[in-house]
Amino acid sequence: MITADDLTKALAERGALLEGHFRLSSGRHSDRFVQKFRVLEDPAILEPVARAIAGAFRATQPTVVISAAVGGIVLGYEVARQLGTKAIFVEKENGMPALRRGFALGPADRALVVEDVVTTGLSVREVIDVVKARGASVAGVGVIVMRAPADFGVPTFALLDLPIVSYDAAECPQCAAGEPILDPGSRRA
Repeated sequence: MITADDLTKALAERGALLEGHFRLSSGRHSDRFVQKFRVLEDPAILEPVARAIAGAFRATQPTVVISAAVGGIVLGYEVARQLGTKAIFVEKENGMPALRRGFALGPADRALVVEDVVTTGLSVREVIDVVKARGASVAGVGVIVMRAPADFGVPTFALLDLPIVSYDAAECPQCAAGEPILDPGSRRA
């Protein structure tokens, strides 16, 4: 089984732990960034990561794994494969999170929500809201990297707790120093 130390080493070896001045997907600013795609692009590391998340929730017997597009699709699929369930994802429709492409959830479903990197938890909360709006229950939340503590009101498992300070744009010391900003995120707040 992959450990937090193994994952930290894999992230470092793959150049996934970046330093600089970054605008995160949440809109917050940070001097460090986790490039999750260095994990998601490599089946040799993604498979044990997904196995660890699946193992943490196997006893809850999820019927479906659900993630947010785009970054969570590959992770969601691999966790679902490990659990022997289907994988679906939430994407934006007219700016609002929604199930599209004929994906469906109902009262009999127990959804495991998976996410690659959590900073504010907004994407996870949006997915949870979609699950609940369809009458399904949330079995838990599985995360690769937790940048900041988050309470989703359900059992949560993070393979790696990696506290990284982030700032509201108006309070960012790097902005105040005039440092150029990079914008590698996949979602805008």
